[in-house]
Amino acid sequence: MKVNKMEDVEKNVVQLEIQVDAAKFEEGMQQSFKKNASKFNVPGFRKGKAPRNIVERYYGEQALYDDAINIVCSEAYDQAVEEKQLEPVDRPEIDIVQIGSNQDLIFTAKITLKPEVELGAYMGVEVTRADATVTEDDVENEFNKVVEKNSRLVTVTDRPVQSGDTAVIDFEGFIDSVPFEGGKGTDYSLVIGSGSFIPGFEDQLIGKNAGEEAEVNVSFPEDYGKEELSGKPTLFKVTVKEIKVKELPAVDDEFAKDISEFDTLEEYKKDLRNKLEETAKHKAEHENEESVIQKVAENATVEIPRVMVEKQIDSMARDFDMRLRYQGLDLQRYLDMMGMDFEAFRGQFSARAENEVKVQLVVEKIAQIENVQVSEDEIDEDIAKAAEAYKQPAEDLKKSLRPEDMEYIKKDVAFRKTIKLLVENAKLA
Repeated sequence: MKVNKMEDVEKNVVQLEIQVDAAKFEEGMQQSFKKNASKFNVPGFRKGKAPRNIVERYYGEQALYDDAINIVCSEAYDQAVEEKQLEPVDRPEIDIVQIGSNQDLIFTAKITLKPEVELGAYMGVEVTRADATVTEDDVENEFNKVVEKNSRLVTVTDRPVQSGDTAVIDFEGFIDSVPFEGGKGTDYSLVIGSGSFIPGFEDQLIGKNAGEEAEVNVSFPEDYGKEELSGKPTLFKVTVKEIKVKELPAVDDEFAKDISEFDTLEEYKKDLRNKLEETAKHKAEHENEESVIQKVAENATVEIPRVMVEKQIDSMARDFDMRLRYQGLDLQRYLDMMGMDFEAFRGQFSARAENEVKVQLVVEKIAQIENVQVSEDEIDEDIAKAAEAYKQPAEDLKKSLRPEDMEYIKKDVAFRKTIKLLVENAKLA
């Protein structure tokens, strides 16, 4: 393998012309034939038993090119990238320049590279310290949430729907007297005043009694995600089946005993304050860290290739989809509920993805300049924490890790050590 030339195509993009000698390409052709021999059906031979020269005469040697190219180009490309000390951020665009028997294989590889980072000030940056104060109001608000959580819904029959009630309803929506997809529900529990339905829907149920039918006239918002519904006047036929109201428990020492290990309300609230203070402390530490990282990133300059942002968006979208699945939803159902198409869904991650890529690049550059080292003990400690989370022996997990997995762990530990270094040296006012 040799690199005939390397050219700058555009910012952070280069093109290599790579040449592989004919003997090496012949090895790839032979491997391709062995891989595909069983697919060839040549008259006079049992399927898959024809020799290579006969197969090439019958099908043409081009029948073996695809796999031969994949085999040979992949190895040659890796060698060329290492030789030129390049850091690709995406798969290359490969174009064949010359190919054939007894010829050197020549191809070009268009490569998007990791961009250069121009650092600004990063040690001793000044940021505002996050507030970790817990007030009496904070404690009371949290306590009220606990009380709410332990409330129960009871059915009322002596009055109509009021704001704050939960109305159990059946409904069906019509546009121009025709039912539309997704516009029907049965035994749906709707909190009146929550704003979870189309604007105006919930208000029109106030004053209705259990068992009463109602016609609710609303219009979908102009910016609704489904074009066929946007701005459309809609009639919903609704049956109020049941009215429920939230009943709060008595707040006393017995309540404290029921929900905790404490005997008195005073003890419970004291413990609640301690937990809130611990949470506030960790939250403030995280906010301080974020403030420092963002300040350092703002001070740096880097032109980020769009492909890096798109890959980060893909990762964030996959994580979001996974969280939905844990909740019993799938992405398409979520998009339908939100009135959003997939491109709009991806678009909402764009700014955050670009910021995260920039932070990653900036911190990596600082780690390089500050010569942040990661020891084997630190890697083992990180693996041990992961093993504990997966409930398996650390040694078993370590044995299952590939070299690229170990490299990822090493980079992640270095990333966190660098952030710690930045925070320790920051000025929190």
